[in-house]
Amino acid sequence: MINKISLIIKKGAQRSAEAAGIIREHLEARGVSISHDQVDPESQVLVVVGGDGTLLHVAARAYHLGLPLLGINAGSLGFLTEIMLDEMLNALDALVEERFELERRMMIAVTVKSRHHDDFHYFALNDAVINKGAMGRMITLPAWAGDKFLCAYRGDGLIISTATGSTAYNLSAGGPIIHPGLEAMVITPICPFALSSRPLVLPGVSPVTIHIEHAPEEISLIVDGQVGRELYEGDRIIIEKAPGYLNLISSPERDYFAILREKLGWTEGVKIEHA
Repeated sequence: MINKISLIIKKGAQRSAEAAGIIREHLEARGVSISHDQVDPESQVLVVVGGDGTLLHVAARAYHLGLPLLGINAGSLGFLTEIMLDEMLNALDALVEERFELERRMMIAVTVKSRHHDDFHYFALNDAVINKGAMGRMITLPAWAGDKFLCAYRGDGLIISTATGSTAYNLSAGGPIIHPGLEAMVITPICPFALSSRPLVLPGVSPVTIHIEHAPEEISLIVDGQVGRELYEGDRIIIEKAPGYLNLISSPERDYFAILREKLGWTEGVKIEHA
């Protein structure tokens, strides 16, 4: 039985706060100890109430601690926070009784190597984004897959995403949707100069290296939309599959394709028949 969890809620969100109050009352009535607004390493499960951004905020921490992660959606569009508010109590009962399924999600390790400072290391569930400043001109980013040169991308930047992150920024930039069970990475150009510059899907075992050869204006690295830092001329960014996995607790009500249909509106006006 699960008897100790950490509960993280989206700051300043009334719906999240109200849902968290119901969760606390429900779980405490079942004898579950709750650590509020912090990740307790002694917890057995990490529960997040909010949107995908809230979940991404603690994903690396859950990954390092080996804690299963349950996302309850108190926001709007959410691919990672699968549990809706009207089903959260049933999901929590299944959680406490350990009647849940885990989905292994590939993480990426992001390393910045620079002659200006020591190496920086980050971990991401969704993506690493390299882009120019708001008023900057087009940038050129030479890229390698393993030790093989790919090309020098010209445009506003690059998104390097996991299969999990394929439905995030990658999707809005025209990249493909990839089933999260696949261990893959996608390189998606942001507003590329050449019309022939297209998203590229690579196996997860192939590290991606990006060089910053020229940085006349601001260039930034943003990891999972949470951590950002400025990049400098001569920097190398290495993105590779991280060891192990993040374990997400899947919805007991809907599978991955049901979530896709719901979030992307694929079934609007369509009569569904069984195969």
